[in-house]
Amino acid sequence: MKESVKQLQVDDLISHFWRNGYLTIKRKYGKYLPEPSSVGQYNVDAIGKQKKKYAIGILLTEEELQNPKVFDKLEYLATRHTKYTNKRVTLFVGVPKHLFNNAKLSISKLSEEAKKSIKLVSIRDNDKNKFFN
Repeated sequence: MKESVKQLQVDDLISHFWRNGYLTIKRKYGKYLPEPSSVGQYNVDAIGKQKKKYAIGILLTEEELQNPKVFDKLEYLATRHTKYTNKRVTLFVGVPKHLFNNAKLSISKLSEEAKKSIKLVSIRDNDKNKFFN
């Protein structure tokens, strides 16, 4: 059951990709797309592409937001650039609605370059029946 909630949360993250014009090229818990490889030492949940722009999608839980290492993870992933064109990669950070303000506070402590690359999105809570937009 826990995995199905996680799968629904990744689905919500993918829907935010689509709303912003990104095509999903890798995702976790998908039937037809491959799982994304790690970026550095961090696991990611989705990777998208829009023409020559790329996006990384991650989900943060309450435990991760309380961990001080989340700043390193967000800073590292938000400051990624493409290999050949050196374009900034957008980072979609999915958090449940009740953690949205905590995540916003965590992001405000990052560097200016990292803040520009992060798009914070609300996803469904741990309860499968709740969905917030």
